[in-house]
Amino acid sequence: MRIEQLGGNPMIADLLKSAGLRPTRQRIAIAQRLFCGTGGHTTADRLYAELCRANQRVVLATVYNTLQALVTAGLLRQIRVKGLTFYDSNQADHYHFLVSRECRLIDVPSADLAVEMPAIPEGYELNRVDVLIHLVRKESC
Repeated sequence: MRIEQLGGNPMIADLLKSAGLRPTRQRIAIAQRLFCGTGGHTTADRLYAELCRANQRVVLATVYNTLQALVTAGLLRQIRVKGLTFYDSNQADHYHFLVSRECRLIDVPSADLAVEMPAIPEGYELNRVDVLIHLVRKESC
């Protein structure tokens, strides 16, 4: 079966194949939302709701499994905070603002923040630096 018949574009199928994933209709729909849409940050439940609103037939378990497979393949960044797991398709070095009451992440370019690194313990090497800055909206008077 051709990719076009599955409802996706060949670039998404190639991305999935490069991650060792078979490009099924459901995986293509999920990956299209993550990599061709508005991008940003989402949770599995929010992604599932978007897919349902777009009349994509997909099971919630498939969304969770596909997200985990994409994280394992290094195509998504997983950010756990306040009992939620966010998935970020932006693999460039960057940090995040967390808008607490809205459970929403906003990118902070790494150039906009200087982080002073502590000494790394012997036997370890730096993998990645994650910075999460918590925000709340100002109350108006």
